[in-house]
Amino acid sequence: MANIIVIGAGMGGMACAARLASKGHSVQVLEHNETWGGKLGSVEHGGYKFDTGPSLLTLPAVYRDLFLKTGAALEDSIEIVDLETAFRYQFADGTILKMPGTGIGRCAESIGDSLGGNSADQWRAFMRRAAQMWSVTRKPFLESELHGLKSLLALSWRLNDIKTIAPTKTLRDMANHYLDDPRLITLVDRYATYTGSDPRQAPAALATVPYIEQMFGAYHVSGGLRELGRALFERATTIGVKFEFGCTVANIATEPKVSGVTLADGRFISADIVVANADASNVYHHLLSPSAQQQTSSARKSLAKATPSLSGFVILQAMSGKTADFEHHNVFFPENYDDEFDSVFGIGKKPSLVADPTIYICSPNDAKMTPAGNESWFMLINAPRHDPANGVDWSNSELTASYTNQILSTLSKRGVQTSERITWQQTITPAELEQNTLAPGGAIYGTSSNGMRSAFLRPENVTKIPNLYLVGGSSHPGGGLPLVGMSAEIVARHIGRA
Repeated sequence: MANIIVIGAGMGGMACAARLASKGHSVQVLEHNETWGGKLGSVEHGGYKFDTGPSLLTLPAVYRDLFLKTGAALEDSIEIVDLETAFRYQFADGTILKMPGTGIGRCAESIGDSLGGNSADQWRAFMRRAAQMWSVTRKPFLESELHGLKSLLALSWRLNDIKTIAPTKTLRDMANHYLDDPRLITLVDRYATYTGSDPRQAPAALATVPYIEQMFGAYHVSGGLRELGRALFERATTIGVKFEFGCTVANIATEPKVSGVTLADGRFISADIVVANADASNVYHHLLSPSAQQQTSSARKSLAKATPSLSGFVILQAMSGKTADFEHHNVFFPENYDDEFDSVFGIGKKPSLVADPTIYICSPNDAKMTPAGNESWFMLINAPRHDPANGVDWSNSELTASYTNQILSTLSKRGVQTSERITWQQTITPAELEQNTLAPGGAIYGTSSNGMRSAFLRPENVTKIPNLYLVGGSSHPGGGLPLVGMSAEIVARHIGRA
């Protein structure tokens, strides 16, 4: 039995802790905040409840496997709700597309009904290519350890697989190859933001994201997505994982091998193994000694080459009454999506506020989250990271207030009036996200998927320092609930049984 410390009680950290405890190890989780969940946050006010992180569950099989292997079925702890309509999309020309909750055929039919022309057949062809990509990438790239470009070279003798992945093509390239309607191009572009990326730079393999959503379904968790975090926390504690909150790790002792961690208050806690569910850049730049940093120089260089992911500007609103023609998930697209990515990533200019942004609103039809007859809105706008020196200073309260008004004005122009219905409102800026989660700049996904080599620049789960591991959204295979769950399984499998 090994004594294992997990730094961080995010979903990746808790999932890994639970898997390791079930394998017979002694596991202690140290969390900077006073609660568990990481970016899977929640806010409650006057009977209204808001998820402040992930608001959509896909690939629930990842967590079903986790719960079965750590004691009992996931559905014994939470209620997973199928969404009849996954998303309501409103395009700049006013066209509305309601995407079914599951089924590629059903989704193609809805696309054809809304957009006309050959859009349905083109979408089916695009999804067939995405299915091939999923088949090729799932095992070697998502469910296995990553070994830099060696992982791609391992497929080099399988020329058809390389052709399927199209490693030199971007997501936008792939969409343009299969789809004629610019509205469908916009729809595909949005899936790059699921990894905090720019579709003009993100790899074509991200076509698997809409495939996964439509093939395996889009789901809600009754009471909000944070209920999944609660269930995981309770499962971990039930099988012996110990948690300590409000403690900040200042250093990981690695010389001559991993021996424990030192907290900010000076306390040392010994360990045989350390798993860091912290942002990889924080681990490599702030938690290691100079000699350990030198030992991990290649990983630090890869991080320096990678583009940080986008952040998000959040507006929470308690709304009186019901909105006509509204769904659980609602997306309002702008006229010029490219300008949004240029602004967020500082392409051709400094990173800046998006003048005419895509607006996403999650309005759960869930009695556990909203008083009868009313709505709890979680509004998310893609935003540049908090970077006072070179971009946007999100700590400026006047900027936050003015941008909030700008967003609500934009929403009004797109046909949704809010001013007379708002009974309570709160904003969460990238600066606050950075402060709350220790994610540099408030980057939601660590590094983005921008660039052909982006997947291979993402920090590996097994570091160059023996018995030091990385888990969670900033390491392989990436951010989002399914991927951090996969990350936990990769690390736990490598460490093995006691």
